[in-house]
This record gives sequence, C-alpha cells and structure tokens, in this order.
Amino acid sequence: MKGIIGRKVGMTTSYNERGHSMACTVLQAGPCTVVALKTKEKDGYEAIQLGYEEKKVKNTTKPLQKHFQKANTTPKKKLAEFEFSQDHEGDVKMGDLVEVSNVFKEGDEIEVTGKSKGQGFAGVVKRHKFSGVGESTHGQKDRQRAPGSIGACSTPSRVLKGMKMAGRMGGERKTVKNLKIIKIIPEENLLIVKGPVPGPKKSYLLLNKK
Repeated sequence: MKGIIGRKVGMTTSYNERGHSMACTVLQAGPCTVVALKTKEKDGYEAIQLGYEEKKVKNTTKPLQKHFQKANTTPKKKLAEFEFSQDHEGDVKMGDLVEVSNVFKEGDEIEVTGKSKGQGFAGVVKRHKFSGVGESTHGQKDRQRAPGSIGACSTPSRVLKGMKMAGRMGGERKTVKNLKIIKIIPEENLLIVKGPVPGPKKSYLLLNKK
C-alpha cells in the first residue's frame, strides 16, 4: 500500500544524534477503512479507496450511504485513492482497517499533499515579494507597495497573461516531498516527520510513500 489519509496535529522539536534541534510536524495518520478496491477488469486501473473519520448518516447522501454499505462500514468524512496492487501487496478486503504501522516505518521518506493556508486578497509585495516602487521622497506618495508598470500602451494594448499582480493568495493544493519519518507512535497512529507540511492544524493530508 502506497499511502494513508491523515490530519495535521501541529509542530514540535526533535533532536538528532549530534544534539541539533530539528523542526518537525506531528501527523495523525489513520486509522483508515478500506471502502473500495479498484481493478483493471472493472475500472481500468488498480487502486485502493480509503475512508477516514466517522460521519453522521444524516449528513451523508443516499448514493454514498449505499457505497459505504457495500464495504460494510459506516460513512466517512474523507475519501482518497492510493496506488495498490492486489497481486503484489497481499489480500485486502473491503471493510479492513489500515493503520499507520501497516504502511510506513521509521526512516521512510514520504510525500505529503494538503491545502495551503488561505491568505485572502494580497498585494504584490506579500504575494510575489516585490520591493515596491522607489522611495518615499522626491514627490512620491503612497507608492512603497505599488506594483508599478504592467505593460506597454498602444502595443499590445492589453495585459499579458501570467503577469505578477495582486490577487488571492494561498488555499491551493501543495505537495512537499522527501519528508523523513523521525518517529512512529503506532498505539496513537502518530507520525513525526522532519520539516513543515502544507495547511493549518486539523487539516486533511494525503501521505504517500516516495
């Protein structure tokens, strides 16, 4: 199995063998339930669908209720698919429980995918690290954080696509690669990885093997 669904718990500090401190992230990884198995014969590809966290039946649509009933499990808040081959990775059945110790071990390098924090509407200084236009002297007024010129006048008479301008910042799907697992706490389904991961606390994450 290539991955599991989890949540971001928060940041902490760990120490290596030399006594140097490292910024680490604590992740709640699973437990997840096998909701569906995709096969080449039926779906055209091989994958496993996992469900994470309990959801009330009254808040679940009837088609999804039937979907979970086929796996003989309760509705889940988060669903995600991961690469999986029944021929190479053993016999897994719908309704089985997948825990963090079934997927990862200490020392593994993983990829973490999540949604970055939304920053709202931001100007060019915050969004693109512009330095502003000129100084505040010599008649300049309120120009320290301005974007400046954005193109020519008569030719081409339009703003070219891809210009770095003000706009909505954050709230995008991001993936951080090569995060090393420092420690696994299997009884609590916790992972401690070196470095930061995208998203705020309690946000959903997809954890994949490298």
